[in-house]
Amino acid sequence: MKKATVVGAGLVGSLWTALLAKRGYRVDVYERRTDSRKAGYAGGRSINLALSNRGWKALERAGLAEAIAREAIPMSHRVMHAVDGSLVRQPYGKDGQAIYSVSRGGLNEQLMTLAEQSGNVHLHFDRRCVDVDLKSGAAAFESGDGSLERVEPGLLFATDGAYSAIRSAMIKTDRYQYQQQYIDHGYKELHIPAGPNGAYQMEKNALHIWPRGGYMLIALPNPDGSFTLTLFFAWEGPESFASLPTTDDAEAFFARIFPDALSLMPDFRAQWDTNPASSLVIMRCDPWQFNGTVALIGDAAHAIVPFYGQGMNAGFEDCTVLDDLLDAHGEDWPNVLPEYSRIQKPNGDAIAELALLNFIEMRDLVGQPEFLLQKKIEAWFSNKHPDRWTPLYTQVTFSHTPYAEALANGRRQEAIMREVMALPDLEERWDSADVEALLLERTTR
Repeated sequence: MKKATVVGAGLVGSLWTALLAKRGYRVDVYERRTDSRKAGYAGGRSINLALSNRGWKALERAGLAEAIAREAIPMSHRVMHAVDGSLVRQPYGKDGQAIYSVSRGGLNEQLMTLAEQSGNVHLHFDRRCVDVDLKSGAAAFESGDGSLERVEPGLLFATDGAYSAIRSAMIKTDRYQYQQQYIDHGYKELHIPAGPNGAYQMEKNALHIWPRGGYMLIALPNPDGSFTLTLFFAWEGPESFASLPTTDDAEAFFARIFPDALSLMPDFRAQWDTNPASSLVIMRCDPWQFNGTVALIGDAAHAIVPFYGQGMNAGFEDCTVLDDLLDAHGEDWPNVLPEYSRIQKPNGDAIAELALLNFIEMRDLVGQPEFLLQKKIEAWFSNKHPDRWTPLYTQVTFSHTPYAEALANGRRQEAIMREVMALPDLEERWDSADVEALLLERTTR
């Protein structure tokens, strides 16, 4: 029987394991954490995630999309919360287009169970990778009692996240390119409970944003009527985690900056004291494979910041790209893995850049009238001339356009929109014939 080893039973590792099992592989999966289906989910990361088209494609291929769709909550638009409590709504795309709030832990557990149901998959928990032979694909794993288990040479897939043990070994090889970048912001998660009888205390089918220039608070809905909030905040500076040394300071800050959110969190003080602040890191490396035997997938290859909601979707797309290459070339791994690295590396770099750019948009721009007008013009022109203009967000979120291509398109479009936004009296004539003529002229170049 064909065999493979997967290091990491997170979202991407479990999905890739399920796809390998469908191809008849016997897969051994080694995970450093305990089995969350028995011990409770303790992933240490965001409770819910935004699932979009790239992720849905992978789930459909694995046969899990229908089950996830029954639990996912569609979010068709943003709701921006001003300090005075006023709200502004902005659709994400056209009618019927939405991103979906899903439970990280719930999705992970369903993917693990799906993989196991093939009969060819064995999940090994409490196993930490402590050694790897990149040339052969052999590895060693340490259990909680200190004993070692050695895996025979063969195919080895690293889906063990941003601090991948397999990538750490690859870094030590000759001419390997690697960069680790921590941004100046961290994050802390908070929680708005459900109201009476499980009612949502804010609009359910929306991603809520409190943009404050330099930092922001966001909220995603959960099936039980609650919301998971994430504060993205600088580590140092006049408005930062460092500037709020006590719970009293934090509560006073929220009362001044996020008053409507604070009013919905009766246990804010306990949450602030209990929930940790965590760092945000970007990992870039090249290549994503070694010797046609070992490959990095997901965050192990391209950890990014979460501001485009594409981390999981990008990792799932790695799996579908690999799966497509196997369909096209057969299971010729010495050729498939280098081709996978060649194709996906530019896309990994592009979504990392897009995510950083979207942070600036979300925290600084989404509440500004000029930004809202620009998005309105783009949507208007795209609806009239879909062959000429697809908004960048649509390319990234609601299509399968390679990230690198979407980034290049977005740069061209932004240059055009700078020219449009400089037109006099634009607010009164944004949908006029002369604005349309200018856009038509610029998009034919």
